[in-house]
Amino acid sequence: MMKHAWDSYRQYGWGHNELKPLAKKGHSTNIFGNSQLGASIVDALDTLYIMGLHEEFKDGQEWIEQNLDFSVNAEVSVFEVNIRFIGGLLAAYYLSGQEVFKVKAVQLAEKLIPAFNTPTGIPWAMVNLKSGVGRNWGWASAGSSILAEFGTLHMEFVHLTYLTGNPVYYQKVMHIRKLLAKMDRPNGLYPNYLNPRTGRWGQHHTSLGGLGDSFYEYLLKAWLMSDKTDSEARKTYDDAIEAIERHLIRKSNGGLTFIGEWKNGHLERKMGHLACFAGGMFALGADGSPDDKAGHYLQLGAEIAHTCHESYDRTVLKLGPEAFKFDSGLEAVAVRQNEKYYILRPEVIETYWYMWRFTHDPKYRQWGWEAAQAIDKYCRVSGGFSGVKDVYSSSPTYDDVQQSFFLAETLKYLYLLFSSDDLMPLESWVFNTEAHPLPVLHLGNITLPGRNVFRV
Repeated sequence: MMKHAWDSYRQYGWGHNELKPLAKKGHSTNIFGNSQLGASIVDALDTLYIMGLHEEFKDGQEWIEQNLDFSVNAEVSVFEVNIRFIGGLLAAYYLSGQEVFKVKAVQLAEKLIPAFNTPTGIPWAMVNLKSGVGRNWGWASAGSSILAEFGTLHMEFVHLTYLTGNPVYYQKVMHIRKLLAKMDRPNGLYPNYLNPRTGRWGQHHTSLGGLGDSFYEYLLKAWLMSDKTDSEARKTYDDAIEAIERHLIRKSNGGLTFIGEWKNGHLERKMGHLACFAGGMFALGADGSPDDKAGHYLQLGAEIAHTCHESYDRTVLKLGPEAFKFDSGLEAVAVRQNEKYYILRPEVIETYWYMWRFTHDPKYRQWGWEAAQAIDKYCRVSGGFSGVKDVYSSSPTYDDVQQSFFLAETLKYLYLLFSSDDLMPLESWVFNTEAHPLPVLHLGNITLPGRNVFRV
């Protein structure tokens, strides 16, 4: 599957951000601005390397050496470019030792730094790589920045400081953490919107799906990446998860555990595919959880994995919808037409992989195999892989996009699910939210202002 996705991109979309596998040409979205930055190449590198596809990896590396240029007049998503490009380049560097990846990651990081020039230091959602001018998404609540976006920079930026010795990256992300720590949290929950001018929350909407998800993931992973020494990150994670469990996690009438969304003072009984990553997060965070609750969180992870598997199993294609409801007798199914699509997303498979690593229960491999077969049957087209618009229809129509995260995440997690535990062991590697593995940093004797830094 990886070979088919990569070879198709190589043939029809080379250098473009993504691929239209039916039209057999390049594709891009506004998160990458108007430039051809080869997002699929950067996102796929570490997957190619882990799978032993070294010729393909070398092709990608050559393109990056010759063509990847960030001095372009393009307005990009700070979050997406961080997790896909900086994350992808850093992982490729750590796996292969090839200096070019580190150089490019640092060049790009320099271009993102102006996004932090706001009255609060909470970065803008978008920045122009040439001018350094930042702004927020027009659709975001009252000019706000988004929790999952400004809260998903920590892993990559700490590694940038580690690799360069330049404290600025570390300082930027620690400033965000300190600011959030001082703020009032309604019901202990973090709203998804924060205004970077005023430092006030936008509308009170809390989610473990889109807009919120990876903020929580990065609190836990900051602790894991620090060799479990960053106790502040761990405590923030534990407190946040406790509030989420109290206010957002419920059992349906049919006995399915789901994670709803807090909106305007009430719980919406709807769960997004993106929130399915949380099963893996709960399992990953079980060890080190307070009050001997490791068993509880592993069980919670298993329950979320089960619910998300049901969302796949209750469709015609055995692929999960974008969002699914738990009310009026309907459970784990999408109700609205615009929630019935599947765009090659990885989150459910990600949770299967973590659950497999922590329990070795064969059902997780079974579920992963079901998903792999369904993707191969319904999403594979002659020019790559495409998302489908309705998972409940036996003759689905295609969206004609091969997402870069399909190569970075979905196929990598599937591959790891069927590999032995000593390939990318979790004691040594922490995966960023785009499934790019970064090594655990052990506290060392390099010091920065007011802080010990690290050795791998």
